[in-house]
Amino acid sequence: MKPAISSRIEEIAERVAGSEGIEVVEVEVKGGGKNQFVRISIDKPEGVTHGDCELISHQVGTILDVEDVVPGHYTLEVSSPGLERKLLKPRDYERFQGKKAKVTLRAPVENQRHWEGTLAGFTDGVISLDAAGREIRFPFEQVEKANLKFEW
Repeated sequence: MKPAISSRIEEIAERVAGSEGIEVVEVEVKGGGKNQFVRISIDKPEGVTHGDCELISHQVGTILDVEDVVPGHYTLEVSSPGLERKLLKPRDYERFQGKKAKVTLRAPVENQRHWEGTLAGFTDGVISLDAAGREIRFPFEQVEKANLKFEW
């Protein structure tokens, strides 16, 4: 049941955020019964403001309540994905080319599942990562999890 609720919330959030020039990074639904928690991460090129979070929270929350998408009581949180944001969609690898990333693969490449390096490209579903001067390439589907790595 949660995947259906999650995809419906994502659909609503995308519609609201898109009209404001904001990207929905991720929608998570956790818990059940009276303790459901809905988290929406949003982003935009110039960064997310508190006002952006408030606007999306208010508009999405109103639609969720009117359409009774999340049955019962729930808590809604809207926030930025943070400095070490997750890389979830193919467009993330294009957008953050040149940035440091940490990637965990489903199966090893060159006997290694965990890689850190600079995103060097994304072409035809294949990600290129510059890991200490070596180019490592792997298909997008091979990524178990990935996120940007903050540099001081």
